[in-house]
Amino acid sequence: MQPLPPPVPGPLALLDTTEGFARRKKISLWFLGSLLLVSALILTVGLAANTRTENVTVGGYYPGIILGFGAFLGLTGVNLVENRRQMLVAAIVFISFGVVAAFCCAIVDGVFAARHIEPRPLSTGRCQFYSSGTGYLYDVYETEVTCYSLNGRCQLKVRSNTCYCCDLYACGSSEHSPAYYEFVGVRGCQDVVHLYWLLWVSTALNILGLCTGILTAAVLGAFKDMPSGALPASASAGLSLPEDVWPPSQGQPPHAPPLCTPACFLPGEKPPPYAP
Repeated sequence: MQPLPPPVPGPLALLDTTEGFARRKKISLWFLGSLLLVSALILTVGLAANTRTENVTVGGYYPGIILGFGAFLGLTGVNLVENRRQMLVAAIVFISFGVVAAFCCAIVDGVFAARHIEPRPLSTGRCQFYSSGTGYLYDVYETEVTCYSLNGRCQLKVRSNTCYCCDLYACGSSEHSPAYYEFVGVRGCQDVVHLYWLLWVSTALNILGLCTGILTAAVLGAFKDMPSGALPASASAGLSLPEDVWPPSQGQPPHAPPLCTPACFLPGEKPPPYAP
């Protein structure tokens, strides 16, 4: 018994493939747009935290650049007809690097905010702000202030436009406190409070970018292997029209009976003698 031939995809199968492609494309665009928005937020908050003080360097904005570029490549690749797969592969690679960077920066910013910034003296007003006034540059002008502790008092050198906390300064001790006791290049101690919360917001956004990047890379990986709204060549080659609807311009189907010409004869009728 001969095996049955494989089913030939018909118009319904073609319609299902087209609808599935359009649905996957819409989902991919939605995830890429979300990732692009999260990347912009990571970049904005990270830059705001990095420029808040002079002596605190924050690197939480780097994942926003990498994830944003990967999302841009993905948006370009989804809307391409040719070279779509290559562009989507490049987008997945950049998004993967951005995911790793977001994971690292979330840990670094979170640990820094938790260990090196003590918000209680800042929020209770126990920190002081020193400004040298107009006409002086904060990076070249220094002065000495007196800090008091349980062991007595000591002198602390601070630059202009600096918020300093004597409560956090280990006065007369060789061991330094893990918490920062001065923040240079600020306009007031309130800027340090803003920096503290910006670091935690940057940490949360990097975690969100980590999750969004993983999901977006998975969606793009499934989308890049789909045909662009049409059946593959092997499937489309199997499509054939019924013999009774074969268009005249296409000629006869391969197994159709020969067409009758005017020289056709009825059964039992003899053909005329050969005439030169």
